[in-house]
Amino acid sequence: MENFPIINMKNLNGDKRASTMEHIKDACENWGFFELVNHGIPHEMMDTVERLTKGHYKKCMEQRFKELVASKALEGVQVEITDMDWESTFFLRHLPVSNISQVPDLDDEYRTIMKEFAVRLEKLAEELLDLLCENLGLEKGYLKKAFYGSKGPNFGTKVSNYPPCPKPELIKGLRPHTDAGGIILLFQDDKVSGLQLLKRDQWVDVPPMKHSIVVNLGDQLEVITNGKYKSVLHRVIAQTDGNRMSLASFYNPGNDAIIYPAPALLEKEAEERKEVYPKFVFDDYMKLYAGLKFQAKEPRFELMKNVEANVTIGIKQC
Repeated sequence: MENFPIINMKNLNGDKRASTMEHIKDACENWGFFELVNHGIPHEMMDTVERLTKGHYKKCMEQRFKELVASKALEGVQVEITDMDWESTFFLRHLPVSNISQVPDLDDEYRTIMKEFAVRLEKLAEELLDLLCENLGLEKGYLKKAFYGSKGPNFGTKVSNYPPCPKPELIKGLRPHTDAGGIILLFQDDKVSGLQLLKRDQWVDVPPMKHSIVVNLGDQLEVITNGKYKSVLHRVIAQTDGNRMSLASFYNPGNDAIIYPAPALLEKEAEERKEVYPKFVFDDYMKLYAGLKFQAKEPRFELMKNVEANVTIGIKQC
């Protein structure tokens, strides 16, 4: 198996730009995942986010997780659990309206740093979308506009901890799935591994690396690119040792954004007569995804074709 793609964003500003863009293109077409270094988010900020996230888990969530495990008799589980994940999570919403001030148990320092971190991640997500536009031959800003809807994009962070698991062979940290949304930026633990993606029917480790940001593509980018870029199955393997931290930030379309294959890409593919992905309102897709997250994505796309006759195409301008 070839090496997991690692993109040095510093190389976008010099004579290595063309080769770096080609590296990103290959990662999008053949992996659905890549890892960023020199991405512009200060290391000191990331260290603070990690320290406060792990401290918050220890102080506010660890005991709750142990009580949950005890209540479901999971410590002594003897058969594989297929309907539950070994993870402790909460969710922060950043856009269109932040909920950070309302989330209980967060201290002021944590609230402040997460707001600052979200601003940096939002900027990075939009920068990445424009790099994807460039590689796809779409006008700059096309993907951001496609995600915009009437109130701007949805952007939020799932904060997860994966505590030590006594029977990792019987329960996944997080079951295999593709992500429903747009582009996902992950700040993961650099000491405890566990994230894997499926490539050519093999599970491949996403390498933990200090101060990196892992990027993966969601279902909406597969639709907009008409399958040129694909969302990829991934999972988290529970570990017997260590508590893995994961902050996955989802830059997604607005609820009323209408998602459909980019016409410019369809024109290029007209001669190949490729099957065209459906068009739909993002919120309708999310309602469907909620019940089918851990199932194959292809039937979701087929089901959305049933509603596309009711969708009026139009991209809102930001």
